[in-house]
Amino acid sequence: MNADARREAAGPPSPAPEPFVRTVLGDIAPERLGRVDYHEHLFQTTPLLPGEELDDEDLSRGEAGLMRAAGIDAMVDATPWGLGRDPLAVARISHAAGVHVVATTGFHREAHYAGRSEVLELDEERMAAQCLADLLEGQLAVDALPGAGARERPPLGPAGAPVRAGLLKAGVDYWRISAFERRALAAVAAAHRITGAPVMVHLEHGSCAHEVLDALEADGAAPERVVLAHIDRSPDATLYAELAARGAYLGCDGAARLKEWPESALIDAIDGAREAGHGDRILLGGDVARRSRYLAYGGMPGIPYLTLRFVPRLERRVGEAGIRSFLVDNPRAFLRWPAPAAAG
Repeated sequence: MNADARREAAGPPSPAPEPFVRTVLGDIAPERLGRVDYHEHLFQTTPLLPGEELDDEDLSRGEAGLMRAAGIDAMVDATPWGLGRDPLAVARISHAAGVHVVATTGFHREAHYAGRSEVLELDEERMAAQCLADLLEGQLAVDALPGAGARERPPLGPAGAPVRAGLLKAGVDYWRISAFERRALAAVAAAHRITGAPVMVHLEHGSCAHEVLDALEADGAAPERVVLAHIDRSPDATLYAELAARGAYLGCDGAARLKEWPESALIDAIDGAREAGHGDRILLGGDVARRSRYLAYGGMPGIPYLTLRFVPRLERRVGEAGIRSFLVDNPRAFLRWPAPAAAG
């Protein structure tokens, strides 16, 4: 049988698998995301923020509804392991508010786990295994210590499937990467190598950016798949251009939180990076992340501040095309998983 006959006997080829974004309600085509707020929190509890807990499903759903009404179609819930995640509630909020939500796995900077020696002593292998389980199998209703006995079956969310994370996260301190944080970076890189899932790294006040990229690159995670969260706490167009030239995404997520500089300094830095040819590496978020700052919890300025107040100011500088890049095109490229890593 010649080659043509073999092809005819085999039938038409299967369509090539497509890249996707892993949301709490299932995998979707990147084109379905719409406008994305790349960094928020629907639930979060940490000893670093006593009295600022985000732990009320009804109120968090209300804030998500306000965000949706303000023109955001999708968000990343950036709360990693062990800090009050509630995956089933996040999935219910996503369904009720009509917002695509990408959940997060990984480990924050060491200070968030103060006094929890059983967490701080985790080795890289157990941390990586936890990340992979969250990404491929689904998140548990309540976070259990990684590797502590047989893992229970993740519960089903409103879509009838486990609620799986779609993004990896690690965190580092101010000009310091502790041994725990270095293991977390290595674990995240290991899970990324297997799945291709995107990576977020918390930078304290924008420090350690190059050092984080060096560490991840040494462990096999390409900078092109990494967003450096809170880089805007150091609004420096030159630094932005350096990091973007290495391929990293610039996580600009604190417009309403800047204290040392006016928001105009952030706009200058973002526009400077864009003018240097790196507009395709900028992501926008709010990271409001406090009970006292959520409108639905009785605070201010709320998640809608990003699109109602900051984005119009930024658009006057970068134009409609620039905003589309920051809110639509760039997060679509960043959040997608490669086609082969289909679901485990």
